[in-house]
Amino acid sequence: MAEVILKNLTKRWGEFVAVDGQSLEISDREFLVLLGPSGCGKTTTMRMIAGLEEPTEGEVWIGDRMVNDDLPKDRDVAMVFQNYGLYPHMTTFENIAYPLRVRGIPSSDIEPRVRRAAEQVELTRFLDRRPKALSGGQRQRVALARAIVRTPKVFLMDEPLSNLDAKLRVTMRAELKHLSRELKVTTVYVTHDQIEAMTLADRVAVMKDGVIQQLGSPDEIYNDPANLFVAGFIGSPAMNLITGAIQGGQFVTTGGTQLVPVGGDDRNEVVLGVRADDIRVSEAGKGNIDVPIYAFENTGEATLLTVQWGRQRVIAKGDRYLRKEQDDMIGIALNPEHLYLFDPTSGSRIRT
Repeated sequence: MAEVILKNLTKRWGEFVAVDGQSLEISDREFLVLLGPSGCGKTTTMRMIAGLEEPTEGEVWIGDRMVNDDLPKDRDVAMVFQNYGLYPHMTTFENIAYPLRVRGIPSSDIEPRVRRAAEQVELTRFLDRRPKALSGGQRQRVALARAIVRTPKVFLMDEPLSNLDAKLRVTMRAELKHLSRELKVTTVYVTHDQIEAMTLADRVAVMKDGVIQQLGSPDEIYNDPANLFVAGFIGSPAMNLITGAIQGGQFVTTGGTQLVPVGGDDRNEVVLGVRADDIRVSEAGKGNIDVPIYAFENTGEATLLTVQWGRQRVIAKGDRYLRKEQDDMIGIALNPEHLYLFDPTSGSRIRT
């Protein structure tokens, strides 16, 4: 087992900066998720840890060794990719055993290690099958078993669930969560899926333009966003971001509707953030403000109401038994304990 430390890590291709002076400490046995949109630098960061990309500047440490000059095979890391990377002519057993064979592990030791890894991901019954005879979820489990069997210092996982259907992703998330607790191996997991990040991670590093915008636990990232980008990226539905001003301690929307007290100094431009869960839905006349419904969505477990609030649209979450129609009027009220203010120019959080 080992910690991973990145010191001022930078990767450039000509004028393009993929990762910009990144420093990060990943604790031994921690499950850290690099989260962000395409092109934010998360995969490049992971590939530099693996040795598949050479840093332009900075250092990569695994355990007590700087590994910048080490080949990927000498870093004692195991990777799980989005596309599985299985050998089609090999059986499940042979695919799992392959990394042991290339390292010269005695045959007498290989079989029990392969069977143990297969058992951990519930593949014992499929050891004689080739990849074409396996489902997508089973192929991903073969890729996981092939990584597990090596007992590496670090697992590196690059969007391993993105090729699976929605139901199977939920199942595989649970399996990964269970495995991470059982194996206790330092893991760096790359994804653009915030649900994966929130459910799997000990800590989440939210990235944009090659820079970590916020690093913290899933609760911290969700409940205490550092800036506008994090606030708008985390959450499903995303946090409502409403433009307006502060006048006499009150937030006033661009359309001129006075809302709840927010305190702080007067500002001509400010963004108010509020999550759909923190907007109470009621009958018209029973909330702070009445608004028309722009769209009504029944998700089964809840209802989502997009309302037309002056010049802006805001999403509120209602009870799953609520039934409304487009253009119906409803009352809404914001929870004053869970409101966030941001500077619209810098994107930084305003704390009052």
